[in-house]
Amino acid sequence: MMETRFPGWEFGESQFMIWLMVVESTPPVSSRAVRLPRAPFLVAGPVHFACLTEDGVVESGTVKDSRARREILDLCRQSPPVICHGPTCIRRFGGEVFRTFDALELFAFVRPARFCVPTVDGLCDALDLPRARDLEDQPGALRRAVTALLRELAGAMHKPETGRMAMSMARGGWSWGPSVLAALGTEDTGTRADTSGLDVWRRLPEWQETAPPPPPGDLAVDPMEARHRLSQLLGGNAESRPGQADYASAVTQVFAPRDEEGVPNFVMAEAGTGVGKTLGYIAPASIWAEKNEGPVWLSTYTRNLQHQIDDELVRLYPDEREKNKLVTLRKGRENYLCLLNYEEAMGMVRVNREEAVPMGLMARWIDATRDGDLTGGDFPSWLSDILGPRRTLGLSDRRGECIYASCNHYSRCFVERSVKKSRQANIVVANHALVMFQAARGSMDLGGRTTRLVFDEGHHVFDAADGAFSAHLSGMETAELRRWLRGAETRGGGRARGLKARVEDIAVGETAAQALDALIQGAAGLPAEGWRQRVADGRANGSAETFLAAVRQQVYARSSGVSGPYDMEVGCADPVPGLQEAAKDLHDALGRLIEPAKTLAKALIARLDEEADTLEPATRIRLDAASRSLDFRCIQTVEAWRDMLTALSTGTPGAFVDWFAVERHDGHDRDVAMSRHWVDPMVPFTQVVARPAHGVLVTSATLTDGSGDSEADWQSAEARTGAIHLEDPAFRVRVASPFDYPNQTRVLIVTDVRKDDLGQVASAYRELFKASGGGALGLFTAISRLRAVYERIVEPLEVTDLPLHAQHVDNLNLASLIDIFRSERDSCLLGTDALRDGVDVPGDALRMIVFDRVPWPRPTLLHKARRSAFSGRKYDEAVTRLRLKQAFGRLVRKADDRGVFVMLDPMTPTRLLGAFPEGVVVEWVGLAEAASTIGGFFADLRGAEKEAQQD
Repeated sequence: MMETRFPGWEFGESQFMIWLMVVESTPPVSSRAVRLPRAPFLVAGPVHFACLTEDGVVESGTVKDSRARREILDLCRQSPPVICHGPTCIRRFGGEVFRTFDALELFAFVRPARFCVPTVDGLCDALDLPRARDLEDQPGALRRAVTALLRELAGAMHKPETGRMAMSMARGGWSWGPSVLAALGTEDTGTRADTSGLDVWRRLPEWQETAPPPPPGDLAVDPMEARHRLSQLLGGNAESRPGQADYASAVTQVFAPRDEEGVPNFVMAEAGTGVGKTLGYIAPASIWAEKNEGPVWLSTYTRNLQHQIDDELVRLYPDEREKNKLVTLRKGRENYLCLLNYEEAMGMVRVNREEAVPMGLMARWIDATRDGDLTGGDFPSWLSDILGPRRTLGLSDRRGECIYASCNHYSRCFVERSVKKSRQANIVVANHALVMFQAARGSMDLGGRTTRLVFDEGHHVFDAADGAFSAHLSGMETAELRRWLRGAETRGGGRARGLKARVEDIAVGETAAQALDALIQGAAGLPAEGWRQRVADGRANGSAETFLAAVRQQVYARSSGVSGPYDMEVGCADPVPGLQEAAKDLHDALGRLIEPAKTLAKALIARLDEEADTLEPATRIRLDAASRSLDFRCIQTVEAWRDMLTALSTGTPGAFVDWFAVERHDGHDRDVAMSRHWVDPMVPFTQVVARPAHGVLVTSATLTDGSGDSEADWQSAEARTGAIHLEDPAFRVRVASPFDYPNQTRVLIVTDVRKDDLGQVASAYRELFKASGGGALGLFTAISRLRAVYERIVEPLEVTDLPLHAQHVDNLNLASLIDIFRSERDSCLLGTDALRDGVDVPGDALRMIVFDRVPWPRPTLLHKARRSAFSGRKYDEAVTRLRLKQAFGRLVRKADDRGVFVMLDPMTPTRLLGAFPEGVVVEWVGLAEAASTIGGFFADLRGAEKEAQQD
């Protein structure tokens, strides 16, 4: 290992301390110490590491050097190091778990509900400190960041519960406990409970019930009104975007009164990247909401994109209080922290003091969060990596076990607050999955108070509908239904409130009580804990497990991928011996759930009517919610399963496709399933979502695929959006991108790299990434190919100061990986093709995209059925062109962006090249010429940077 002396290092006789005297303006007056732990500061890259020892010496080496790694690990065992993002650091040192001081835990305590990229540079950026010069300077930068956090903590005013929280965490063995208590000036007197300060729900404000709003009006939005509102949103100094104004004017058709029931004003609007479609539709939507006193739902594909739309709405409502009143961000219940789950998890601290550490960090966040959103909001995604999903994301209501108004936290509930706000809001920002789920449950009041829907990222509506309207008779789904009905049945099974615990006190009367008992008893036939092993070993217990075992037998008997790591699927025809008999037995067993479930739901609804004059509002809410949950989670689900089982003997209806599958994870069976999807999921979408609405806008930069036949492209888009199923034709809008793609971009197809030779593919990625100087995204069609390329190129890229990150390799969630990639201008990122829609990186932090091969659709049984229904080869090509078009669109997000798109597949058909903008020349070149072209294309960019630095 190499050693260097860290400049300015000083330490005391027993432990290093920095003292900062802080005098509070209010009692108690105290002196607070900023005390760093006596510990090494360790930073590990994929290949090299650097460690600042307690003696002020910087030691560096490679993690693959066994001797150097052993020496550092010995040091870490003796003195726990200060690191940044423990899971990643530990993985890079071979996976051996050792105690640490994770700087991100300290950040989460000092700055709860605040953002930082989970790297040393990210910490420095968040704290306004200079970044490290190189890897050897990073331990020192980490030390400066930790010092700054402790100084900030020591210099701030705090509520009393902050010290109590820190005390509870320190008692639980939190590494940072002594340093944090010193910074807070708090001493452990031993008189408080181990959970002191963690009862955060007591400090949250309560929401209040309000009168229901009136039904909305139906006044139209004039195109000139939309243009004027858009100019107000942009401000007087904004650059002129004629296309954006034309777009805002054209989509006002959505907000005109409809002329016939079941026939919405349906607008399909393609707006090229850079048009500014978000503000383009916000302008008329906000006018309609104000004029008619009704909500407009803005839906997008991902939760992160929801927050991007929410950020844009600051222009409409710059006053935070007004925005908070008139804009609501809605997600599924499973995205929000459940206070009851948190309270029950906090109770474990009394059994195991160590649980106070994650509960304390969660309490700090709950105290500071805007809305309790665990996915994409102000919750730092990396915190789930560090604390584990169970103690973070697992605190949401993922199992549909909410007890609504009977919960002690109901009046403070984050989910209920969001629901109540959405009923009064002008703008509701949602996602496609939630809209379709709520519409299917009848919970959106479509056509009543909610009449206008906007689907941004409209090219994903087909996929979202496919997921929302499918059915899966699987081991995991049936076991989950059992758990929902019966609750946790084994010790250590976690918190799970069964149906009886949730509704027994409101299911009054002999009929309801008997139905409840029969339903819970019938659920005993569903798979119990340990079903996977029993099914695999031939020890199935009950009709459900027997059916799953037969399905697994058929999949293993007829699939060609038995020895591989991937999912397997086969058709349902000609079932193996015993499968049809097992299906009939399961069909009958499920029937014994249907009748008591219907009886119980009917009894709950009857109480709403019979006791209308005496029921408390809280009880009415519970009765309605319980009956709806029974219908959706049990009755509808079980009836769909029974229909699927019947089809095994009668044949699958032509509108559907059924198949058997074994799902795998890392080569191990994860689930066994019979699946059913609509061949065309836009049929139920049209019936459940589009027809009840008065106006629907489906908009995207990539609605049409670019086949060369404009009318055929629009017809294909109408099929993918459901417009083809409506009586009136959709209103079509197309606004071209303002970007100069021929001059701002290059498209290269490399002709001399064999895509089946991973050595050649890896070499190509290495040379292309070096030529671009980083800022590169590599997309793969298979995880195994991604991992193989990563192992081959990570070291040579790091030697040239190009950091390489990878999905499915780094111990980081995807959101954090993208944040890191966005923040490091010259880094590179490898991911699967599915990543292409999750990356929004304006500027030159993303300046090149490389595909390992043409992203054809996977040849699944579902795809086979759709290919047959939707024009065969043309369907394959349309899907693939759209994928290429979407990926290409990531490159240029601003007028001064530049980018190169590379395909490492010499067999790329010219029929796919319509995916690229008109005027962009596609060049077929060898690898050496591609690297030279890329280097030359970005050379003037680097030259301009050098001139700026010299000036």
